Amino acid sequence: MSSFLPAVAPVAPTTPTAVIYCEGQFGEQDGKTANGLVRHSEKYDVLSVIDSTRAGVDAGEFLDGRPCGIPVVSDLAGAMAHAGRVPDFLICGVAPADGLLSADQRAVLLDGIARGMHIVNGLHEFLNDDAEFVASALRMGVTITDVRRPKPTKDLKLFSGRIWDVPCVRIAVLGTDGAIGKRTTATLLVQALNVRGLKAVLVGTGQTTIMQGGKYGVALDALVPQFCSGAVEEQVVAAYEGEHPDVIVVEGQGALSHPAYLTSAHILRGSQPAGVIVQHAPARKVLGDFPMVAMPTIASEVHLIEAFAKTRVIGVTVNHEGLDEAGISRAIDEIELELGVPATDPLTRPLDQLADMVLDAFPTLAGDRLLSTR
Repeated sequence: MSSFLPAVAPVAPTTPTAVIYCEGQFGEQDGKTANGLVRHSEKYDVLSVIDSTRAGVDAGEFLDGRPCGIPVVSDLAGAMAHAGRVPDFLICGVAPADGLLSADQRAVLLDGIARGMHIVNGLHEFLNDDAEFVASALRMGVTITDVRRPKPTKDLKLFSGRIWDVPCVRIAVLGTDGAIGKRTTATLLVQALNVRGLKAVLVGTGQTTIMQGGKYGVALDALVPQFCSGAVEEQVVAAYEGEHPDVIVVEGQGALSHPAYLTSAHILRGSQPAGVIVQHAPARKVLGDFPMVAMPTIASEVHLIEAFAKTRVIGVTVNHEGLDEAGISRAIDEIELELGVPATDPLTRPLDQLADMVLDAFPTLAGDRLLSTR
């Protein structure tokens, strides 16, 4: 299956090196942090991924059918041997629903510290609050970064209404489940719009986007709900004031219909998007980490989003897990026929189709692009 996903972003010689730990989960839903960093990283030069169950493959080839030069190795010793030295960072690339480390995972991260590697942790379990990790890091002179640790409460913001002063088009990429590809689609949409001559900026709402080097974002699921809408609004306003883009793309979290993850509601309220793209996995039968709950239909999710917020769904993007080429084409055709909006698979179809969703929905953007190129 062909892929239109760009290779991992080139990194400068001074970019810190990193190994991603993702034992038993690379390419799976709970390996989404590792998957995302392999696909795109501006902050780290990713050298390898640790997963003994996938060892020997190229990480990009395994994920998307496109080699990226990042090998999957069996263990930390193999990662060190491949690097030829001690890499700067060991990133915890697993993202289980409970956000906690197992005993085996703790042992690997502590081993990384003992070897002199800084730790980047995206889980809900903060390692800077763990006496064993703190003592080990102090002894070795390395740092631990808990990406999901929120700012002090005094620095958090309530929704203020400043979002209504942001004049550019805002697009939220939501979905029908967690770990379904929203961040990847949002990243590719920004790239596709920039290629078409528009200035587009991504606002992240999860830990992986922050790890990738996103300039604007917040780990939304780590905040007290009272401040979630305000945090999204604050980052969107900052993105506009800092970049003055034509389009701001906001990464979604979970799903509006999801019984456990309600952050989509705060994203819709905080960013007040003019349009929404919904990511859907047609072959997925139950929610990823909640197999007791059936997947919603794409039609029901679209109806819920448009009933909940003053916005419209402008397109659907397909996650092709469990589908062959014919199945992808059939799913796209069925969605377009049922909903009357464009559909595409960003990973196997030209990215122009993704950009066209936005340009067709907001034709004035095409005019702005033409003016800017004259």
